Amino acid sequence: MIDNNIVKEIEQLKKDKNAVILAHNYQFPEIHDIADFLGDSLDLARKASLSDADIIVFCGVQFMAETAKILAPDKTVLMPVKTAGCPMADMITADQLAKLKRENPKAKVVTYVNSNADVKALTDVCCTSSNAVKVVQNIDADEIIFVPDHNLGSYCQRFTDKKIILWDGHCYVHNRISPSEVIASKEKMPDAPLLVHPECSPAVVDLADEVLSTSGMLTFVKESKAKRFLIATEEGIMYRMKKENPDKEFYAAGSPKFCVNMKKTHIEDVLKVLRDESNQIEVDADIAKKAKFSLDKMLEYV
Repeated sequence: MIDNNIVKEIEQLKKDKNAVILAHNYQFPEIHDIADFLGDSLDLARKASLSDADIIVFCGVQFMAETAKILAPDKTVLMPVKTAGCPMADMITADQLAKLKRENPKAKVVTYVNSNADVKALTDVCCTSSNAVKVVQNIDADEIIFVPDHNLGSYCQRFTDKKIILWDGHCYVHNRISPSEVIASKEKMPDAPLLVHPECSPAVVDLADEVLSTSGMLTFVKESKAKRFLIATEEGIMYRMKKENPDKEFYAAGSPKFCVNMKKTHIEDVLKVLRDESNQIEVDADIAKKAKFSLDKMLEYV
């Protein structure tokens, strides 16, 4: 049960400090309910770049808050829990990417936004799960280095004849969604469309009725005539789905999968950073300048 006094204080602090709360779709319900904007990485990157707030409180993981700071360098970006990292982002380092570029001098680099700022700084174009296919198809290159997510890169390969050089990174949450449990779920609910995130393994993607980003899933369920759905992504999104579609039912495609880092943020953490403006996100100026170029390119592919 959310303490209404906490909610009221957060709302007052937002007004007093001209602050806005951005939250990823995988956050806890209590964060959904106080957020000004909910979305996937692309949605939130757009909101950060266009916001007229003085303070952005980012409820997500480290790379997302860094991205907000890079796109809105004049804003104060606060992260409620600074230890909320992304294991996938840490699976590729700037040194490793630099080596990969030397080994493949004809290739251009497409980097999933789920990456650290110094990796983005070595990138030609960033992408999100929403626009990765479009970026790969349209970038002016026959060879593409795609980092860090092997599964998303493999998904993009289905839609192009370009050579994609993949890195062996992954999302541990989506990788835990197994074909066997998805098949069992489909057998129990054959009438329910199966919506799969492209960070899932190719074997799970092959079972999907639709392969979509979290924002794509939200749009699909809103427009679909179906009454129940199987969801193959982090379980946090189902709270928003049910809230926006109370007449429909949503089920995890197998056992619900949790991202430990996405679940580190609680409403008390949001209140604390708004009160004392702690946990400010800073990015080295040179890295930020180079990373912004690849992020700006990403935002052209909408």
